[in-house]
Amino acid sequence: MASVYTTEIASDSVPSDNPIHQRLLKAYVLAQDRVQGELLEVGCGEGRGIDWLLPKVSSFSAIDKIESVVETLKKKYPTGNFVSGNIPPLSTFKDNSFDCVVSFQVIEHIKNDRLFLQEIQRVLKPNGLALLTTPNRPLSLSRNPWHVREYTAVELTHLAKSIFSTVEMKGVAGNEKVMQYYERNKKSVDRMMRWDIFNLQYKLPASWLRVPYEILNRMNRNKLSDAADELVKSIHHTDYILVDDASLALDLFLMVRK
Repeated sequence: MASVYTTEIASDSVPSDNPIHQRLLKAYVLAQDRVQGELLEVGCGEGRGIDWLLPKVSSFSAIDKIESVVETLKKKYPTGNFVSGNIPPLSTFKDNSFDCVVSFQVIEHIKNDRLFLQEIQRVLKPNGLALLTTPNRPLSLSRNPWHVREYTAVELTHLAKSIFSTVEMKGVAGNEKVMQYYERNKKSVDRMMRWDIFNLQYKLPASWLRVPYEILNRMNRNKLSDAADELVKSIHHTDYILVDDASLALDLFLMVRK
């Protein structure tokens, strides 16, 4: 991927990002055998998973708010339909347009999450499938100031059931190797958070926290990579697994039908 805007956008070219990159990539690996027909990706970012999805569908469309990224993707994937714009709504796209929609690690950034899901439902064809991922809040290590909110499996399931006819919640968990990295990360973050004696991470406006979050997050990833370089480098998307009990997962994996 071409560039990294924040630590939120984990890069395949930054060695210390590898565990997060592989975790995010897993959603596309799981999606490749579930998508078909006309596909829309909502919040495609720098195109992490397009190569996994494109061969599986008859047409590929995507929307993202970063115009420069969209322009780059247009050149790289000339058969795709790439649109820049803020979401929601998905006003560029007509009702009942897509057999499938994917949106990975996006809904936590959306202020009006109900409208976001309603728009996905609108553009899906009858019985169309949508796949979404988002962090599982109980396993998050600190407040992420780039997120409007995070969800438990129960919360997101309840919201989805109010919009879609069929809702299935699963999760993306990690094997022993992944959880070894997670526990090291947790200990490191906990040491940092001990200095936050007034719990300011939950009291200050998110915009105030983004710069220190970026600095500390990057320092922490580099520190973990330096301390356990082989572990960080060795983690692969196959070390992340789809599980039925989403409450124990790192990410929620939501499957819904119109």
